Amino acid sequence: MIDRETFVELMSGVCSPVTVVTTTTADGRPHGSTVSSFASLSLDPPLVSFALDRTSGLLTHLRPGDRVGVNILGAHQQELASTFARRRRGPGLKFDGVTWTVRSGLPHLPESAGWTAGRVERHVDGGDHVLLVVRVEEAESTATAPLVYARRVFGTHSLLTAAS
Repeated sequence: MIDRETFVELMSGVCSPVTVVTTTTADGRPHGSTVSSFASLSLDPPLVSFALDRTSGLLTHLRPGDRVGVNILGAHQQELASTFARRRRGPGLKFDGVTWTVRSGLPHLPESAGWTAGRVERHVDGGDHVLLVVRVEEAESTATAPLVYARRVFGTHSLLTAAS
């Protein structure tokens, strides 16, 4: 059996996209959290997935059938990633001091590298996390360089120089 530290170190070397997943509750309050497990799952039907810790406050607002937005952060949005990664008490507090709009009824972070929205189809048990499968209903990409996370630091994608 692999020990926790070895597994954590292994996975820190895997580059992951940095996103802020958002939703709005029935009382109109925005909720959001930084998520680095966002991935494409299927083209037909269009599905994406991401995982949330079982203790995540956001998870309680994302049941099957609920709408969800995914802001794919740009390389210039490191501070937003840190802001939404912190645990805070009270609904909507992560949005204090943050520029955001409502798009398709969901909190949207302008100037992100991409945006998608859809409905949670199902939850899949993943140990201490829950994998959420989302059917995509809306998507937009931009030319903005994406923010990625690896070895516990933020970065972005760049082309390799050609071998001579």
